[in-house]
Amino acid sequence: MSRIWYLIPACLAAAGLLLFGIAAGSGGGLSPRSYVAGHYQRTAARDIGGEALAYTSGRPPSKVAEEISRAWSPAGRYADGSGVYLRYSTDSVVLRPDGTGTLILVEPVRTAYRRYAGTLGDSGWSNRSGG
Repeated sequence: MSRIWYLIPACLAAAGLLLFGIAAGSGGGLSPRSYVAGHYQRTAARDIGGEALAYTSGRPPSKVAEEISRAWSPAGRYADGSGVYLRYSTDSVVLRPDGTGTLILVEPVRTAYRRYAGTLGDSGWSNRSGG
């Protein structure tokens, strides 16, 4: 009977690790920021200030937006001719056309809203975190 008290925590720990692995594998990381970092080419020379980290993809913005949204469902989304804007609880992912591909900018929601307020003005995109 005393062996069962060792077996139960071991099984619970194994189940927890399995669930964590599935969750991390399905999203490619623990946040949209880590998903982008793990799936697209980092292009530090195109960062904007210290807030917006730049990445690139050879695919068009609409396809990149689909990929990211499939892995991490955004709390808000706006698209127009200038690009696709995805809002998450603390981060934003902005996808801008870049030749035949996409420039991907990941930054905190508050700085993205200030930067793109002219574009996002009446879109319902909030500068508040949460979502």
